[in-house]
Amino acid sequence: MESTPANGNSPIADAKAASGKVRERLMDDMQHVIDEAEQWLADSVGDEPSISSEARARFDDSLRTAKSDLRKLEDSFLAYSRDTAASVDTYVRDNPWRAASIGAAVGVLLGVLIARK
Repeated sequence: MESTPANGNSPIADAKAASGKVRERLMDDMQHVIDEAEQWLADSVGDEPSISSEARARFDDSLRTAKSDLRKLEDSFLAYSRDTAASVDTYVRDNPWRAASIGAAVGVLLGVLIARK
């Protein structure tokens, strides 16, 4: 039988949700930077030739590379998160008492640290 906290989610579901939120925030921040760079590039097209066409081409190439790297980062982060969650789930199912003991020990340790402050 799997123990669920007061919010009704399993610890693994909570961990997945937390990692998902961090991933989404990182991806949103990176997408915002890319969008601003694209806007800057679009705005600079009509300007006087303060930026050479060669520099624009290099910047555009760098922007495409950044987008590609962002997609790769997102894919690898998702795969790593799934693998980690699956490993934790397997361990907890195979060793429920050990997992409960570890959770209790961490809880006591955090309680002591919080009480000291």
